[in-house]
Amino acid sequence: MGAASMNDAIRVPLIQMAFAAALALLAGAAAGETPDGAADTTERHMNGETREKPDSVTRLEAAYGGPSEGGFGSAVFHETLRDTDDLTQAALSTYRTFVGKLWERHGEPAWMGPWKEVYARPTGVKPDITTELRGIADHDTRLSVPMILDNIEDAEAARAALSAAFDDLAVTELRAFNLGDGEALSGLLVAGRRGASGDATFLVFLMD
Repeated sequence: MGAASMNDAIRVPLIQMAFAAALALLAGAAAGETPDGAADTTERHMNGETREKPDSVTRLEAAYGGPSEGGFGSAVFHETLRDTDDLTQAALSTYRTFVGKLWERHGEPAWMGPWKEVYARPTGVKPDITTELRGIADHDTRLSVPMILDNIEDAEAARAALSAAFDDLAVTELRAFNLGDGEALSGLLVAGRRGASGDATFLVFLMD
């Protein structure tokens, strides 16, 4: 067999193998798999879930903005939690996604210093997110509350969107957390979970 024929005989199987490998990678990407099979939390937060987004989330995004890694202003995130997932841990993961590159730049201790739960909706209480937020006792958080309830464009529509997202009787767990970098930035995060569906909605606010 001549040299050209031998090279062709080797080249064809190699091309076929490379083509098959490319198809496998494309199939994995379409299925949403990461190269090592682990879930990409940031991508999940930024892109949302495959399940259709609830109207309440769409309304909340219209008032406060969609997912962001900007670490400033406000943003709304939505994802579906499993029964075993903890809402507080999901809120912390969302907080980290929102802060983005600033998390590493300033360091975790700076961002976790002000982090604390400041409110948890008691079982059996009548849902009223506006009243509940205004009633938070924590001093730092109270400074942020008017920024999302009153000092916002079309505040009435924003409060109505908050109610639609967090006052629905399907919401089985609601918590609020204080945020900040320990220096100039401060804010809050509201997290609500609908137990039956696992839908979780997060509103993050952070400003100087």
